Amino acid sequence: MTVLKEVLEIAEKIKNMEIRGAGKIARFAAYALQVQAEKSKATNVDEFWGEMKQAAKILFETRPTAVSLPNALRYVMHRGKIAYQSGADLEQLRYVIITAAKEFIHNSEKAIERIGEIGAKRIEDGDVIMTHCHSKAAISVMKTAWDQGKDIKVIVTETRPKWQGKITAKELASYGIPVIYVVDSAARHYMKMTDKVVMGADSITVNGAVINKIGTALIALTAKEHRVWTMIAAETYKFHPETMLGQLVEIEMRDPYEVIPKEELETWPKNIEVWNPAFDVTPPEYVDVIITERGVIPPSAAIDILKEEFGWALKYREPWED
Repeated sequence: MTVLKEVLEIAEKIKNMEIRGAGKIARFAAYALQVQAEKSKATNVDEFWGEMKQAAKILFETRPTAVSLPNALRYVMHRGKIAYQSGADLEQLRYVIITAAKEFIHNSEKAIERIGEIGAKRIEDGDVIMTHCHSKAAISVMKTAWDQGKDIKVIVTETRPKWQGKITAKELASYGIPVIYVVDSAARHYMKMTDKVVMGADSITVNGAVINKIGTALIALTAKEHRVWTMIAAETYKFHPETMLGQLVEIEMRDPYEVIPKEELETWPKNIEVWNPAFDVTPPEYVDVIITERGVIPPSAAIDILKEEFGWALKYREPWED
């Protein structure tokens, strides 16, 4: 069984982070499966399916914790597995896999635009919106509302310690949108002048909890207290199937020097530890709606997305495993 050189090259680039960002990783993974299916020299359906599973396994092992990667593989391989098990011949199976890969790539490219169109319907003329970190999906909602002629203002939190808020503030301002830039700890102070909170997600669990940049949960909590709507904008491939089985999402701890410069930290007393978690978990009860390219859902409907998109069930094995 041979896995193509092009597939191995894509796997290598994902592994060493030459290909990065959730959407890009997902699209390249689907494309690698498409290339494998198109160029496979397999002479019978069993050999072909064996090659596909081998390619998926290699791709999966490059960054198993990046939720978008396994989801792209599942999307394509789940459809392939159904065809294989229902007795498709070699050419039919090849067609199913190529079509599924192209479909995933197309949907993923269109997702941000669709989320913008769907989310903008929830934004009203005159709204003051608060956002945190830098999310293409969240920005798409605000930009689309602005392009529709809605007069909005956006409060952007700086998002320490990596200051992603600066990127968001400049991007929104480049579209002409008025922006107010504040320190993270001013979020509650300005919540009383806020009408909606719009944020992105790194991943979403089966019960609708949102894993996103550290500080997201605090803003959502404050919004709840002020009865301000919290909307999370996220593509369906951010939904995290492993959480169906009760696994907890691991929270990445990052370098303390992002918080305190190295030279300074070296002069500090040794009994001070600097902790720098990258993400936090926002409970579903602090989220009003999740805006996906498939429509607006309540957090409790996250499980339905997982079942429909990725063929996820509790007695689950990955489509490339058996």
